[in-house]
Amino acid sequence: MAEIVRFAPSPTGNIHIGNARPALINWLVAMKTDGQFILRYDDTDQERSRREYADNIAEDLAWLGIKPDRVERQSERMGLYDTVADRLRQMGRLYACYETPDELDRKRKRLRARGLPPVYDRTGLNLTAEEIGAYEAEGRKPHWRFLLDQKTIRWEDGIRGEQSIECDSVSDPVLVREDGTYLYTLPSVIDDIDMGVTYVIRGDDHVTNTAVQIQLFELLSGKSPKFAHHNLIINASGEGLSKRLGSLSIRTMREEGYEPLAVAIFAVLNGTSDPVQPLADMEALAELFALDKVSRSASKFDMADLGHLNARILHETDFASVEDRLKAMGVAGGEPFWHAVRGNIERLPEVKAWWHVAHEGLPSDAVARDPEDADFYAKAIALLPQEPWDAMTWKTWTTALKTETGRKGKSLFMPLRVALTGYSHGPELAAFLPFIGYQRTLDRLS
Repeated sequence: MAEIVRFAPSPTGNIHIGNARPALINWLVAMKTDGQFILRYDDTDQERSRREYADNIAEDLAWLGIKPDRVERQSERMGLYDTVADRLRQMGRLYACYETPDELDRKRKRLRARGLPPVYDRTGLNLTAEEIGAYEAEGRKPHWRFLLDQKTIRWEDGIRGEQSIECDSVSDPVLVREDGTYLYTLPSVIDDIDMGVTYVIRGDDHVTNTAVQIQLFELLSGKSPKFAHHNLIINASGEGLSKRLGSLSIRTMREEGYEPLAVAIFAVLNGTSDPVQPLADMEALAELFALDKVSRSASKFDMADLGHLNARILHETDFASVEDRLKAMGVAGGEPFWHAVRGNIERLPEVKAWWHVAHEGLPSDAVARDPEDADFYAKAIALLPQEPWDAMTWKTWTTALKTETGRKGKSLFMPLRVALTGYSHGPELAAFLPFIGYQRTLDRLS
């Protein structure tokens, strides 16, 4: 069945890896079923929503490889919400309440003190005209609650299996604020109905909301879409993610040189029964992923793990895939240079540092040379082959040095690596040495 799915972010900040998870899962389901993916901005909070955040979200999704079939903004659909809200009022299912936040908080505390669940007592249903008039004379404006049927709501969750919620243990939810603006619930249901959404796939922090929404779906359209609630991503210390954590934002990962495919794979496969592993492309990820592979427990995100995956992907990336990006960084050398260094980078911008080492000079944090190696360096200079150099030059040179000095293994290779690159680790020098060249090699050994 071709599924119609949606991702509905609030443009109140840049999306992070936790937001990317539902976006990617929905996108993969749409890909796999030849369905449709709707990007729908939940921007009814006019005070906090920003157009620049919406633009950033679109850019980040495009970078990840997500191409929406349709883009909608809830702020442009307010007339439809007003019409449906009026219909609910006429049906007696949306009722006015006048309690202040402090009054509601006191009610909840009293119920908890008695060992009872803090469920709203439906005072608003029984207000007289005189009481309403008195509240309005005080300048109070009502918020509006949805009158729930106090019954058991059951559904077969695409990830969590059979689910049920007793609605008599849930407060009638506020759908409309005092200022007339809408909370998430009502616009979401109206849009899902209007746009023909067939599958709602989202984080498991929305499980309780599902009972309310199913009642609204059935009341307004006579049917409900399918639901699936995936596990959430937490940080390495076990805390939930927030848009305030800029280091985990997709935009920051883009700027720091992570590969979009690595971020997508990690966001999707972490917390599933499949290992986090390099894949060829998004099509391969779609083929591998399935909702029934998603774990119920939270998925831990660690930047170090993302770095390892990113490195593994780059180590297998062919030159044609990065050629334009390398040119944009000012890195020449073509395919031979890429193959010489790709096995020693975690993120693509690190290629620039190796280009600098090869052609410009040793790094500022270069490892100090051992003074006792001075005689060894003098012999290395004497035996340095003349150009032209190729991939065999290193072996020719080190074989001669081994014969001359008796050194072998680490004692032979490490002093040369330190002198030529400034590091005790790095690319295979057989491939890297020709890029340093004869004169720079001579200068660094001297």
